Amino acid sequence: MVLVVLDAAIANVALPTIARSLHVTPATSVLVITGYQTALVMALLACAALGDSLGYRRVFMAGVAVFVGASVLCALSPSLPWLVAARFLQGLGGAAVMALGVALLRFTVSPQRLGAAIGWNALAVALASAAGPTIGAAVLSVASWPWLFAVNLPLGVLVLIASRALPCVPGTKRPLDKWSVALNAGAFALFVMGAELLPNHPVHAAARLAFAAVLFALLIRREAPKAVPLIPLDLLRSAAFRVSVIASVLCFSGVAAGMVALPFYLQHGLGQSTWKTGLYMTPWPLTVAIAAPLAGRLANRISATWLCVAGGILLAIGLGAAALLPIHGDVAKLIPLTMVSGLGFGLFNVANNRTMFLSAPRERSGAAGGMQGTARLTGQTAGALIMTVLFATTSVNAAPRFGLGIAALFTMAAGLVSGRATHA
Repeated sequence: MVLVVLDAAIANVALPTIARSLHVTPATSVLVITGYQTALVMALLACAALGDSLGYRRVFMAGVAVFVGASVLCALSPSLPWLVAARFLQGLGGAAVMALGVALLRFTVSPQRLGAAIGWNALAVALASAAGPTIGAAVLSVASWPWLFAVNLPLGVLVLIASRALPCVPGTKRPLDKWSVALNAGAFALFVMGAELLPNHPVHAAARLAFAAVLFALLIRREAPKAVPLIPLDLLRSAAFRVSVIASVLCFSGVAAGMVALPFYLQHGLGQSTWKTGLYMTPWPLTVAIAAPLAGRLANRISATWLCVAGGILLAIGLGAAALLPIHGDVAKLIPLTMVSGLGFGLFNVANNRTMFLSAPRERSGAAGGMQGTARLTGQTAGALIMTVLFATTSVNAAPRFGLGIAALFTMAAGLVSGRATHA
């Protein structure tokens, strides 16, 4: 998980350098990020189904191998189209890691220890997210941007070696429905492209979103009669699983909007440098890293539903206060607010993921992992879209505070929705 998350965080920092090196505009260089994210969201459910069929460890290790091989192609890329294609291939490998990583945890530890295991997994993700920008900046200070992707090679080899110790979960040998896979990939690709075009090209965006809706409808119609569908409709019939998915989309929408709004607020609204902006944002992921293992232990003693409610409320308090309080020159006032937000996210995410996985039968853990990743990426896409619309309709000084306020509403909604869960 660190391998995948660290690479994504490092790539974000490298965009300006890549744009200059490959002689492309900053807006065009964003394709390096969107190509990766599009592949992820297209492949998550398909990788989960492939894991069910061929075995979780086998598909997980294949995903790591594809990710590492694509990292070599990224490092050797002579042009932006080559790099975007390599990043897309990286996303396909990363999808297998994300979809099946937590599913494999369920076969590695006892049900009583699953909450703690998810907490430690969240700790690794939070620390990788926090360290990514610093590592990226350090590499760029002494080497060119291809080395950012070359650093994946030794870590990837270690992951492949370590993966041999994962439990060997036998597959069902159930064949994949190729038409369903194609419909799923096409629907999610059009959804992401439509969301990105919406602020500047609403007509083209509406056409893509409408086509995506048609493909989703065809996919659901094709999969609904199946006992084990590609889109886990069987799992979504469970109230606890369904509520967890909805709450996850809402929470990640708010968190993504907040994480986009904060750096703009710090730099444009409060006049901070890029370095100080990173410094003031660091307490958020560090607090998540502290809160996640704690939440994992608490989830075995306290209702996971109430941990989600508390996490959503804390997130809303931190984001809402950042939007409303008159900070002016005392930027240090933001530090406790970002720490409250990090604490809330750590509590919510661990408890919500635990509920989601324990609501699914053990043999459907891969599908639950795919759905969890899909909910997260859907929310992140929605959060980024919210900020894009705000920047297009308001000033660069006003948009961040509006965005923080909207993020608070989404995270509060996530906590309240979690309160409807039927069991801890």
